[in-house]
Amino acid sequence: MRHQHKGFKLGRTSAHRKATMASMSVALIKHKRITTTVTKAKALRVFVEPIINKAKEDSTHNRRQAFRYLRDKYAVTELFENVSSKITDRPGGYCRIIKLGQRAGDSAEMAMIELVDYNDVRPEGAAGGRTKKTRRAGRRRSSGSGSGSGTGAASDVAPAEAASKSVDDDVAEGVVETVEEAVESAEEVVESVSESVEEAVDTVADTVADAVEDTAETVVDAVEEVAEKAAGIEADEQKADSKEEPEAKSEDNAEADPDKEKEK
Repeated sequence: MRHQHKGFKLGRTSAHRKATMASMSVALIKHKRITTTVTKAKALRVFVEPIINKAKEDSTHNRRQAFRYLRDKYAVTELFENVSSKITDRPGGYCRIIKLGQRAGDSAEMAMIELVDYNDVRPEGAAGGRTKKTRRAGRRRSSGSGSGSGTGAASDVAPAEAASKSVDDDVAEGVVETVEEAVESAEEVVESVSESVEEAVDTVADTVADAVEDTAETVVDAVEEVAEKAAGIEADEQKADSKEEPEAKSEDNAEADPDKEKEK
């Protein structure tokens, strides 16, 4: 029996559960509305409302107490500078849980938890607009027509329709915000990837340019060496030709001399 063991275990150890609640509280304070399972939403409401209550009095001690649970200085700043001005006149109940139905993958019950003071949809009969008051005691009912019961049923259905419309609007706003956040994160990823690609391209271009320069220098050196060797070979051939010509002349003279001797 689980006597005096209240709370939500969430299938986690104590440290893991505290870390989960802290991260979800930071997301709720920053975005004012998040979507999660019903069990986690109920556990989060119990965890985060005492922390939000500390923001009513801005002091160093309360900021340190909030940071003790949240572990995020930006969330603490947002809580004590912006959220605190909204909850000044509210004695409690800073969060609202709206059930969204079952999740497609595992049929888990989903819910949206939000800060009450950041909801733009005002409930029926709020201070912003007056509704017409009616009295049922002074009306006359027509005999046999049953019109009185019909009007009462219509008046009962109208608040339910208004409440369902407000819930649908809240869900739509939550979906739009989630999509916008996903688009922003995707844009950031694309920018980071493009920057890394540009850096890689620049690095490859520099490497290729260096390799081309080195190859060009090597080719020029090889061409010069070949030209020098060719020039040396031509010089050697010219020297060899110049040596062969005197020998040929001497042979011609030797052949010509016996004829001259015979003529004598």
